[in-house]
Amino acid sequence: MNLFRALQTALANLRANKLRSGLTMLGVIIGVSAVIIMVSIVEGARAGVVREIERLGSKLIVVFYNPFDQKNVTRRIEGMTMDDVRAISSQCDLVENVCAEKELNGQKAHNGDREMDEVKVVGVMPAYGRIRAATLSEGRFITDEDLAEWAKVCVIASKVKDKLFPNEDPIGKDLEVGGWSMTVVGVLEKKGRSGPEGDPDKNILMPLTTVQKRLFGSEQVEVIFAQPRDTLMLTAAMDQIWQTLMRRHDNLPGFRVDSQENLLRAIGRILNIFGFIMGGIASLALLVGGIGVMNIMLVSVTERTREIGIRKAVGAKRRDILVQFLIESATVTGFGGLIGIGVGAGFAYLVAYISRQFMTGSGAPGGDPGIPVHLPLWAILGAFGFSAFIGLFFGIYPAVRAARLEPINALRHE
Repeated sequence: MNLFRALQTALANLRANKLRSGLTMLGVIIGVSAVIIMVSIVEGARAGVVREIERLGSKLIVVFYNPFDQKNVTRRIEGMTMDDVRAISSQCDLVENVCAEKELNGQKAHNGDREMDEVKVVGVMPAYGRIRAATLSEGRFITDEDLAEWAKVCVIASKVKDKLFPNEDPIGKDLEVGGWSMTVVGVLEKKGRSGPEGDPDKNILMPLTTVQKRLFGSEQVEVIFAQPRDTLMLTAAMDQIWQTLMRRHDNLPGFRVDSQENLLRAIGRILNIFGFIMGGIASLALLVGGIGVMNIMLVSVTERTREIGIRKAVGAKRRDILVQFLIESATVTGFGGLIGIGVGAGFAYLVAYISRQFMTGSGAPGGDPGIPVHLPLWAILGAFGFSAFIGLFFGIYPAVRAARLEPINALRHE
């Protein structure tokens, strides 16, 4: 018997026992669906994180200071200042662009009787646009002259423009934020919602010195971003920044110099662990489904003992019987896997759609509200292949048992 004929026979037997075949596939359907849902969510989160990291700019070096790391030290500092920024700019020849930031969250912005809550004021430097991949839709960006003069100017994001300046050109107009009147000199293009940093389309960018001197009264900065002159020198540039900070602060602990790639790898490791755990749990359902397949196939062997005897009596070999039962079990789990892939993908994207409707106020990594999902091709092929393998693996014993039946004993079976 060739494989095509064996497949026809297997499908005919499945059609003859629709209810039993459906119940046999149920465990496989549930297991594959669970695997597909877990993979879709984990890969969606991974893709979202990658997009978010790329949105920040290319090959970024991130420098920040954690005062809680200062344990058992006699000298403490409050944080990084503009002196640290100037030291990195002047002493690190492997670094091309440097930009420090200072944020002020939860502010209200006004333009006459129009008001917008929960905007974030960010003090930036002229290199911000290049380092953080910020693009202007109109107007200009913060300049060195603005920094020198503590200028009361600002660059607003797209949602701020839509809320405070609907249907009008905001360039040259004033808005009030933080008790100060600022002149709008530029508007940023819509960037899309980000995860940990909040919504960048609600930001108001000001000269860093304006935020420091007029709003905080100090030269402290929260984070420093830098770009290496050559992407191949990323690690060397990070080491140079680290050594510069250590010389300035007598090896004081608390400083962190990291890169986007390191952050991405760290997040990837966390997602991998989560994926392995959830995938393992979901795979248990597949194993349970496989045990169910073996049980049903053993029952099928018992019911069809006489049929097996007749086939052997007319010339069927052990190999033919073995192949027939293996194909039947693989067909059951294969079809169950296909249905499970469809059910799992449909459920995952349904959850993503529903979450977008009810989670508009909180963002997910990757720029969109709701739960991100992504179903790669390898997951679909892997789920189908594994479900077929489950059928073959758990169908071996019933198939061998059927193939070993003696024709005379099988014909006598009632």
